Amino acid sequence: MDQPLSRIEGSSGARRHFRYFEYAMAAFVAILLLSNLIGAAKLATVWGFTFGAGILFFPVSYVLGDVLTEVYGYANARRCVWAGTAALIFMAFMSYVVVAMPPAPSWGCASSGDPVFAALGLEPGTVCQSTYVSVFGSTWRIVLASVIAFWAGEFVNAFVMAKMKVFTQGKHLWSRTIGSTVFGQAVDSVLFYPIAFLGIWETHDVVMVMVTNWAMKVAWEVILTPATYAVVGWLKNREGVDVFDTDTEFSPFAKTESV
Repeated sequence: MDQPLSRIEGSSGARRHFRYFEYAMAAFVAILLLSNLIGAAKLATVWGFTFGAGILFFPVSYVLGDVLTEVYGYANARRCVWAGTAALIFMAFMSYVVVAMPPAPSWGCASSGDPVFAALGLEPGTVCQSTYVSVFGSTWRIVLASVIAFWAGEFVNAFVMAKMKVFTQGKHLWSRTIGSTVFGQAVDSVLFYPIAFLGIWETHDVVMVMVTNWAMKVAWEVILTPATYAVVGWLKNREGVDVFDTDTEFSPFAKTESV
């Protein structure tokens, strides 16, 4: 049976130890990294529609961001955004170092046995390095765009979510999750696509992809609303509290007081 929730303020939530917060943060960072590492490099075509494959999973990080802010408050969500940002920067640095290292001539991989490459008479290491770079190599603009867009978009998402919760007195969760995503993903898209592709793509294409991907991410949030309700309800019942950010310092650089 569900237990009644105790309302606590944001400052109390920031200092409180929660049973499942670390697991939620780990899931948030893991999905963020995987969606950038695995999905970002591939264009897929399904039913005649071409899109970046990462868009299928990246919005889940925004859903988890909503869950973190709703259940644990803005201060704890802020910790997760900084953790995600640091993880993205380290992933970019590690990718750069590993990709830049010269390959061993005998390095074998799945691509090196491809008959198409074998017909060219290339060394296995050359084939593998080329395919490795195509997947894990990124230009400095895309890396910079990813980090800046995620950082700004997630903080806007968490800010809107927290403020709307106070305004609605904790009611109408759907309005907060969708509303925060509308603004957070707008900031994410407005920053990412121009920084990454303006001057490389035609301006019209940058704007079209920016708007299309923003709309798809918001649509994903709407579709995943029932799942968000289920996760939020489950976590709140087990944590036993409901956090309202009425006394929270909303600066991204504010320090959280320890117990």
